[in-house]
Amino acid sequence: MELKQLISECASGSITAQRYLFDLYANRFMLVCLRYLKQKEDAEEALMNGFLQIYKSLDRFDWKSDIATIAWMKKIMVNECLIGIRSKHRFLTVVEEHDAENVSIEETIFDNFEVKLILKCLEQLPVGYRTVFNLYVIECFSHKEIADLLKISEGTSKSQLSKARGLLQKIILQQNNYTNHAAK
Repeated sequence: MELKQLISECASGSITAQRYLFDLYANRFMLVCLRYLKQKEDAEEALMNGFLQIYKSLDRFDWKSDIATIAWMKKIMVNECLIGIRSKHRFLTVVEEHDAENVSIEETIFDNFEVKLILKCLEQLPVGYRTVFNLYVIECFSHKEIADLLKISEGTSKSQLSKARGLLQKIILQQNNYTNHAAK
């Protein structure tokens, strides 16, 4: 079934179509939710709330293309994750200065590691750093968009990203040293 037809059937209230849409995209969107929310239960809640928002919004949805539709659904999922973060966490987390401030960022550090390792290390970042990193690096939001979404200043967004990159680099290097020593 084409996505456009599926969306149309979901908008008309077909529970079968809604279930099919969920089955098609739940795994993909669960991975998005897990990037933002460490706890599987929180990610599952964001996923379910996201699909509820998708179903509720379909009557106002204006079809453009498959890619635009998937991006629209993903944006809803990200927003649900941000709602979850705001409800459970104080957004900006203070990390000791020596953890992130004094680390020079080598842009190529991330080139030599598998995505799986980087995502595992990303989970170790404080919630504020991880959220800004996800929004900027993975979702390609601008600092202005991030500031608007999170109700912070652009400068805070830039600072959180810089600190996230520095701390992520440190975590990756520590993980790599551990992996290299364990392999010997």
